[in-house]
Amino acid sequence: MPVAAYAVASDTGRRRLRNEDNYVVAPPLFAVADGMGGAQAGEVASRLAASALEGGDSDRLQGLERLDALIQEANRRIYDRATNDPSASGMGTTMTVALVEGMTVAIGHVGDSRAYLVRGEHMEQLTEDHSLVNELLKTGKLSEEEAQVHPQRSVITRAVGTDPDVDVDAFTIDSEEDDVFLLCSDGLTDMVEDEEILELVHEHRDNLDKAVQALVAAANRGGGEDNITAVAFRISSEAAPSTEDTVAMPAISEDETEPDEQTREYAQAQHDPRADTMVVAPGDIPEQLTAPGPDARRVRIVLLGLLILVLVAALIVWRLLR
Repeated sequence: MPVAAYAVASDTGRRRLRNEDNYVVAPPLFAVADGMGGAQAGEVASRLAASALEGGDSDRLQGLERLDALIQEANRRIYDRATNDPSASGMGTTMTVALVEGMTVAIGHVGDSRAYLVRGEHMEQLTEDHSLVNELLKTGKLSEEEAQVHPQRSVITRAVGTDPDVDVDAFTIDSEEDDVFLLCSDGLTDMVEDEEILELVHEHRDNLDKAVQALVAAANRGGGEDNITAVAFRISSEAAPSTEDTVAMPAISEDETEPDEQTREYAQAQHDPRADTMVVAPGDIPEQLTAPGPDARRVRIVLLGLLILVLVAALIVWRLLR
């Protein structure tokens, strides 16, 4: 197997009581799932997704077919739970999954978690965010600056478990020697710019455990507003069989749903942005969600004020020099 090394780090962050992210690190399969739904439902959804990957009956399939089957099974388990248990109604999860087969890496993706490829000194985002902000960016209704401060950044347009069936983005990448693949939840990418992510991975590409720990630390320094999970693996055609232990989050029984009392009290007492995550189809985005928020308007006002000051200063200088 050409996986030379792999590592994972997951952290609750600075603003949350519970970690609703889950992951699977079971070479040749790697995954990140970021749950949503409030109280304990998000944690249940992401753990059901992880369990589907670990126990899915798809070994006879390969590549993209196997990834699609695994994610569809995760969707079935979560949707059935949400449909039959009122306390779990509306729960769902993102999923970004990588399957290594020889020097080919297959990616399956739903939601706004991400997969990156670090090759040499460059990094490429492989997945497309299924989010409101990304839809507005693609249609030119938001600028990059407005997108960064948009109040509805948590609205996603596709999730696992919210509908009977799910549309999975699936594709393959021909990897090269020493490529590093990074799977992560938006708790990392909302807090850390891509340039810093590349810098940290590149700096620690020979020690991926340090790389993922550094990424989590950077997200917490940036505010730690959400759970943070990073899974990294490096490709080498000469890789010896790994001696590391497989790392995976605990599986969850399909009957385990009831939030504990501490979680109920916390959910009632504190606003949790991820608990309010909406899933809307791209064609059904409410008009009020498309407008830039107050922060974006303030940014434009400040920039306009600075431009006026520059023009006034230039006019004064021009008159003095006449």
